[in-house]
Amino acid sequence: MIDKAQLSEKLSEQITLTEKKIVGFEEMSAPVTPDDAIGRISRMDAINNKAVQEAALSKAREKLTKLKVMQANLDDPKLGLCKRCGRPIPTGRLLLMPESAFCVRCSR
Repeated sequence: MIDKAQLSEKLSEQITLTEKKIVGFEEMSAPVTPDDAIGRISRMDAINNKAVQEAALSKAREKLTKLKVMQANLDDPKLGLCKRCGRPIPTGRLLLMPESAFCVRCSR
């Protein structure tokens, strides 16, 4: 059975951590201005790094949304049940990935 207090604490912790990551990704994915006095290769690296940071930012925003949905549904009697097969999601998985709505088998 799920310890909702423990899950709630983990969700809050993950939300705070993810929000901090988003701020960092936003700062690192700032546009590369042509006025920067860097060489052509360095500019290409900066543009590539910006694309990587934007992808990470997108994933972090998606995770934050899922975490907040899970937090809003803490009182749902179906919490902890896989949305696909209806089997219980192991507590370890919920604590490791509190945003997960699927068991390991169905998440593949």
